[in-house]
Amino acid sequence: MNKEKQKVLRRLQIVEGQIRGLQEMLKKDVYCIDIITQTSAVKQALSGIEDALMESHLKTCVMDQIQKGKEVKAQAEILKVYKLKRK
Repeated sequence: MNKEKQKVLRRLQIVEGQIRGLQEMLKKDVYCIDIITQTSAVKQALSGIEDALMESHLKTCVMDQIQKGKEVKAQAEILKVYKLKRK
């Protein structure tokens, strides 16, 4: 497994732990603002994971598609991700 993939998997494991923590916070009736603070941290972590995956995809898959003459497919993928990130 390459280094970038290991980093993303590690980050996902951290998010998984954060989600379990949120479940426990709810069960224990932790103050709402504290829970919201943690949900915000999870969203930021997921956004960072998306960014890392997109960067890797652009450097590898998209470049490979362009080099193989599949520019239209590469453009479509880039636009799709761009639109998803804007939501």
